[in-house]
Formats: sequence, C-alpha cells, structure tokens
Amino acid sequence: MEQLNTDPLKRVEEQLKKCVKCGACRQNCPAFNAFQREPAVARGKIALAQHIMTDDIELDDQTYLAMSKCLLCGSCVEKCPNDVPTDEIVIAARESLAKKRGLTTFHSAVGQVIKNRTRMKMGAKMASLFGPLFFKKVPESSGLRLRFPMPFIGNKRFIPQIAAESLIDRYPEVISGEPGKPRIAFFVGCMTNFVYTDVGEAAIALFRHLGCTIIIPKGQQCCGLPGMSGGDIATVRELAERNLEEFEKYEVDYIISVCATCGGALHRLYPLVVGKRNPELRDRLEALAKKAVDVSQLLRELGLEPSETAGEKKLRVTYHDPCHLRTSGVRKQPRELLKGTPGVELVEMDGADKCCGMGGTFNVYHYDSSMSINDSKSEAIISTGADVVATGCPGCMMQLSDGLKQHGSNIKVMHTVQLLASKLKQ
Repeated sequence: MEQLNTDPLKRVEEQLKKCVKCGACRQNCPAFNAFQREPAVARGKIALAQHIMTDDIELDDQTYLAMSKCLLCGSCVEKCPNDVPTDEIVIAARESLAKKRGLTTFHSAVGQVIKNRTRMKMGAKMASLFGPLFFKKVPESSGLRLRFPMPFIGNKRFIPQIAAESLIDRYPEVISGEPGKPRIAFFVGCMTNFVYTDVGEAAIALFRHLGCTIIIPKGQQCCGLPGMSGGDIATVRELAERNLEEFEKYEVDYIISVCATCGGALHRLYPLVVGKRNPELRDRLEALAKKAVDVSQLLRELGLEPSETAGEKKLRVTYHDPCHLRTSGVRKQPRELLKGTPGVELVEMDGADKCCGMGGTFNVYHYDSSMSINDSKSEAIISTGADVVATGCPGCMMQLSDGLKQHGSNIKVMHTVQLLASKLKQ
C-alpha cells in the first residue's frame, strides 16, 4: 500500500516532463476558452503541478482555485502531440494539495455525504418533501428555481426535481430473465437513483425486453468521482472497495451504467487512480473494469431493435457526446441505435463531441463559466431544429436542460435509453 506521506505527484513526475509547453492544448481546452488565463489551460496546470511537487510556491487559495479550473474532459489529452495525460496529472495535483493543506470545506462535506448512502437517501427524501418551500416550478415543464439565494446554487439555475422514491428501492435486487440470456449487474449511480429515475426505468425495460437477468445490488454506493474532483482519494478508494464487494457477490456477464461519469469510474478511473495507488486492489479493479460497459454498447451488441408506433410523429433528434463516453471510444453505438430506431431522424450538431461545461463540481464552483462554455453547445443544438437532444449522461442532461432553458428553447433533453424505450412494443 502507498505510504501516507508519499506525494501523489511523484507518481506522475516523468509524465510532467513530457509537456514541452507548446500550447496546443489552448485551442482545445473549454476552461481556457472560458477564463482566458494561462493557469486554466493544461500547460499552465502542469507548470503549477511541478511547483506544487517541489514545494517552491505558497499553497494559497489561488493555487486551489487554479487547479479547480479543469473539467477533466480529456480534450487536451486527445489532442496533445506528446500524449501528456493531463487529466491524471490534475487528479494527482488535487490529491497532493489535499494532503498538504487539507480538503476544502466544500469537498470535505461532499465526501461525508457520498460515503453514506443512508444519509444521501434521507437528504433526497427531505428535498423531495420540502423542495416546494425552497424551489418553484418555472414554468411547469421547465424544472425548478430557487425562491431565494442559497450557497453554491445560483438563482439563475434550472434544476430537476428530486424523486420521491429512489430507483433502487423500486425494484427487487434480482429481476430474473430468460435462461441462456446475459446476466447484467446495474450500477445505478446517484443522479439516476435520486433524480432521473425514469432513465433507470427505461434501461431496465430495455434489458427485460431482451430477456436479460438484471441484478441491482442494494449495497452499491456513489462511484466517488465528486470526491476525486477535490483530491479526496481516500473517499474514492473507500467507495471503490465497497462497490467491489457488492458487485463481486454476483456472477454476471456485464456491469452496465447509464451514466458516462459512473461508467468512466468503473472502466478507467478506478484502475488508474485507485489501482495504481493500491496494488492489493489492482487485479480486482481491473476485473471489474473488463465487465463494465456503457448501456449503449451493450444494447447495440445484443441487437436491440425498437419498433415504430403507427401514426406517431417523426422525431428530429440530435446527439451530444458526454466526455467520459467520448474518451472511452463510445461514439458510434448510441448513434447507430438512434439511426436504427423507426420514427427517428438523427441530425448531427456542430461540435457534438465538445464538453457541455458540466464537469461535476466545476459546475458548482464556477457556474457562470460553466454556462459560458455551454453557450456554444446550446446554440449548436438549437441550430439543428431538433425536437430532442439525446445524450448518455444524467449530468449532461441537467446541464443541457439548464442551458437550453436559459436560451429560451423548449427542445426536450432525453437520455438515449428513454427514447429507445419509448419505441418498445407495448
């Protein structure tokens, strides 16, 4: 196990040296486009990380602020001529800052919440019951807005309503399918469990339609990515271990996620961030990663064929690529599913693979900049004349909905599985 006093940046020291400060990252970085300051771009963060590692700068609030200006979207990594893994470096730098100076108050609170599913469940229940005291519907179909200012939630923001009952509580742990058909474990994720429960219901309906056995482990936890945003890798490890224990209880062929972020945690970030630091977990995490697939990948592999409903209006649909699906190479599968759906016309938007500006806690810390990044995305969606914008991440759904409403658009935001499930034969 890694020694507690080891600087996380020492693990990426050789990777830091690969950056030649060419500046190619500037034109691909959404954060740089928003802030127009060198510390916001990959080159600036790498230089800052080198100073953090050598302890020759003061670790003040500005240092924290600069390192927070990253969405971990991976755009710079994809375009870097020297293959510098800036996202891995930023994660290590945030962990190093947390070790040297402590977690921020905000990220300490985030860690306490995401580690306790019971606390999350109670909080969601309270939000559902007492939400009308703090939020109002504006208008009925647009979402909610604060009645008065609250910390970290701007009064411009449109947010979805919390579900009255979590998705996990709505279903038994095992939903039996047909003999010989795949056994699938469902990593639900917090947004799907507490907010977009209809997304989870759509995924379950699709796999039941295909005859699969669906297992929804009751003890599964948050994937931990909100903790990673603040450098709280101890919380990420704890949650990774607890999720491992839950999903290892069952013999399954696949572990699916309907959230690009959760899927990115299972498939890439658990082995990369937790496995590298904890050799005793590495093999187990890599075994988990091999079974982890996005819902669109598996639906495409299993040959889902939605059917047309007679007399139904043809839908004009555009698709937004979530960053964690784009960087995992999941681009064609959701499009192929949509193109193969009767009654759907798929139209590509400009910059479909550009970040929407969500970035987890980036959207909380830097809301105005987050929405500035989103402006071009909203404009691109609107310019297609689409009825619906589909995507594969609940976080992106919330961000796209917020942006479109602020642009005065009534274009509907849906998860790909929602659209597909609406086409199933009744």
